[in-house]
Amino acid sequence: MTSCTNTSQARISVRDGESLASMVDKLASRSRPPKLLDQMREALRSRHYSRRTEQTYCQWVKRYIHFHHVRHPAEMAEPEINAFLTHLAVKEKVAASTQNQALSALLFLYRHVLGREVGDLGEVIRARKPKRLPVVMTREEVKGVLANLSGDKWLMASVMYGDGLRLMECLRLRVQNLDFSRNEILVRDGKGAKDRITMLPESLKAPLQEHLKHVRAIHERDLADGWGRVLLPNALDRKYPNAPKEWRWQWVFPQENRWKNSQTGDEGRHHVHESIIQKAVNGAVRKAGLAKRPPAMLSVIPSPHNSLKAATTFGPSRNFSVTRT
Repeated sequence: MTSCTNTSQARISVRDGESLASMVDKLASRSRPPKLLDQMREALRSRHYSRRTEQTYCQWVKRYIHFHHVRHPAEMAEPEINAFLTHLAVKEKVAASTQNQALSALLFLYRHVLGREVGDLGEVIRARKPKRLPVVMTREEVKGVLANLSGDKWLMASVMYGDGLRLMECLRLRVQNLDFSRNEILVRDGKGAKDRITMLPESLKAPLQEHLKHVRAIHERDLADGWGRVLLPNALDRKYPNAPKEWRWQWVFPQENRWKNSQTGDEGRHHVHESIIQKAVNGAVRKAGLAKRPPAMLSVIPSPHNSLKAATTFGPSRNFSVTRT
């Protein structure tokens, strides 16, 4: 009888082609505590922070650690945070919002990951927040930009301008969010994780309906090929296993090619990447010969109907009408 018999304390089975040393390494890695950034991601996700906020906060933590010569944050406190924030303002000359973002990331790290409250930071040199006037385009300038767009890019830019949508709010629209009978669009999980309803211009109903016919044909081909599933929010696919294939959950603006999981072989479609419409709109601004540029935060066309709010959000236009190219 060998010593590999089952015991009441532990059972270790060595698979074919797997050495005992590799098994020991795996068991040792499981016993190690998670890395700091992994703890940071877990804390952010458990509090339902957006994926972009997670990426940004983790980047700031990395910069903070490298600024102090790869010291662990647990070994540092208020003086080190003060020095880092002062460096950002004095040496790197970052904007006030950027410095505040870095501070928010470090406060989250110490409070929710390291379990420590940050005390008085002392005389932190803060970046000055200048007063800026927003970039507002006239109606003629907007028409000139839209005239240099075509196809889906024209439709996406028109929806953002006419409905008052931010870039990602437009790209994350699903079929069920469009209500043609009530001329409304339901925006889910917008800025601040808030839902809202905005109007759908009459001039965009026909182009959107024609676009959805094309999207549905693509979805039906994907279903025939054995795919046609989309990602659902908040693990709804576990509660409703068939929902990812339903037409109402599909993206209004799906990507051209299917993604493929190299490990499982699964295929599907995500929504159009934001860089595609950003580049298209910036190119249209250049072709229109405008010296103005869309707000860098959105890279889309601000509505003139919202005046001073146009730099941060769009105001819907009731009388929006643009000829499609």
